Amino acid sequence: MPRTVTVGLDGSPESRAAAEWAAREAAMLGLPVRLVHVGEPVPEPLAQAPLLGAEARRHWTERVLREAAEGLRLRHPGVEVRAEHLSGRPAEVLTEEAAGAEVLVLGSRALGRVGGFLVGSAGLSVLAHAERPVVLVRAGEQAADEHETDRAGLPSAAAARRPVVLGLDTAHPDEDLIRFAFEAAARRGTSLRVVHGWYPPLYYGYGVPADAELLTSPAVAEAAALTEALCPWRRKYPDVEIVEVSRPGSAAELLVDASRAASLVVVGRRVRRSPLGARVGHVTHAVLHHAAAPVAVVAHP
Repeated sequence: MPRTVTVGLDGSPESRAAAEWAAREAAMLGLPVRLVHVGEPVPEPLAQAPLLGAEARRHWTERVLREAAEGLRLRHPGVEVRAEHLSGRPAEVLTEEAAGAEVLVLGSRALGRVGGFLVGSAGLSVLAHAERPVVLVRAGEQAADEHETDRAGLPSAAAARRPVVLGLDTAHPDEDLIRFAFEAAARRGTSLRVVHGWYPPLYYGYGVPADAELLTSPAVAEAAALTEALCPWRRKYPDVEIVEVSRPGSAAELLVDASRAASLVVVGRRVRRSPLGARVGHVTHAVLHHAAAPVAVVAHP
């Protein structure tokens, strides 16, 4: 059974923006879109109370799914759209649904005018536990936002697509993460900007050392490590232009800066099994809260 591009839909503007992004991605992938609405079950004693309007809630859910599906079919006629209502705790159900999806897409309220996402507890739980890629899309995100600006200085679907940005740790260059980013760039016919941030040795803080080579060698070594990590991928994806960015400083800050001119930001999340439970790493967490473009989080060992 083929995978789907699955969307968590609750009728909010952010989830509708996520559905539109998912439909565009599904068209490029040649996959169906699956809209999923998750409703928490009402305890049996309360379910009998007429004042809760259970019938009205059911009709609202059906209408939200129906209208969203019909709208996507009209705007994306080549994409198969499915819709389903599920019952349970949203974080748990969406994490389970992600397992059978090519990618799970969630909406998030925009955090301020500059960028970033306001991720609720359910969204963070899904991001921390899903083992398939999860993409977060802000409310108000439009197709034109993935493209460069036109002569009027506005994003235009007639212009070239903005690059895909990948945050890469050269000490642990995971294949699933890199492949996801390359394929995203290839589908969009755009370049891949690979960002690697590193912290300089302690002696940087004490001025220029007597041996000038000590000042330049860390930068040369880090840049060489990035080039080496990407070397086999250049051969696998010869049509994808690669821009390497290796700079001293916070990886999160470099990625957030790059996100302002990106169509998609791709970051990793290491799968950790510990008594403290799953969590989102500090770089990914920072990118989610400050990025100005949709963010794909790819789980890896």
